[in-house]
Amino acid sequence: MKEKDLSRNQDSIAIFDQLYSSPQTFGSIAQVVDDVRIVDLGVSCNGGVSAGISLAKISAGGLADISVLKSSILQSNPTCVQFRTDHPLSCCIGSQYAGWPISHNSYFAMGSGPIRAIRQKEKILAEYDLVESDESGVLCLESAHLPNSDVISLIVNETGIDRSQLRIAVAPTRSIAGSIQVVARSVETCLHKLHEVGFDLRQIVSGIGIAPVPPIAADDLKGIGMTNDAILYGGDVELWVKCSDDQLAEIGPQTPSGASADYGRPFYELFKANDFDFYKIDPLLFSPAKVSFHNLLSGRSFQFGSLNEDLVSKSFGVQV
Repeated sequence: MKEKDLSRNQDSIAIFDQLYSSPQTFGSIAQVVDDVRIVDLGVSCNGGVSAGISLAKISAGGLADISVLKSSILQSNPTCVQFRTDHPLSCCIGSQYAGWPISHNSYFAMGSGPIRAIRQKEKILAEYDLVESDESGVLCLESAHLPNSDVISLIVNETGIDRSQLRIAVAPTRSIAGSIQVVARSVETCLHKLHEVGFDLRQIVSGIGIAPVPPIAADDLKGIGMTNDAILYGGDVELWVKCSDDQLAEIGPQTPSGASADYGRPFYELFKANDFDFYKIDPLLFSPAKVSFHNLLSGRSFQFGSLNEDLVSKSFGVQV
């Protein structure tokens, strides 16, 4: 099956509809605002681990296996999110990447999910032929607030989807579901970094990543800090690729977060020092701590970077 033939929105709708039809099971709230179905997974409810896994699967276009498990990857932070996909380009770039910042008056959210492929306004989607035509779609919002009527109108105008066919899932970073869906982005973060350093993402066949789940923060800014640290200092990604060994030897050292000049500080401190402006931070920082490549053409494996348990523990406030 070709990547462009994958029905990311339809697969995500099936997961969303399960949340919407049984909100109590997931500690969530289902509602209709201006004819749009919305599931609240942590704004005004508790949400939970199962809600977070479902949210992460929706964001990934239904093309990933995602689980929360106990792991020995970090002794001080054993609870992790594991992410696996055999369609890394469509799953991570075509759906999961939060490439749609939604801003209207005082409202702001980072938008991810397969609806981005219908909106068709991101250069990276056109570059990899990941655009999609569909009459219904799903949007995931990382926000502390539910979208109001004006924000919904903006989304409808941007996507061209009828309100009755639009579905929106919302969770703040400082929630169980919100934290899990962000930490599930270990592979996506790695792919985006590889794109930034010039690697053709079509050469990636499969990917698996794991990263620790942080405690729930007191506010969203600190939640952003801890969820970023989970990947920057505790993320471990493996990719199966088809390319030359010389290419991996060249781009490999640039791939992990340790290659950035901004590496080495808890993200909240770095974020605050840059006036809470992501665009002032070195974009090459945003990648997992450790990345391994398995070349299917040569049979050789390459590993770059390392986990930084001390920084993860410092960020999470873990006493060891």
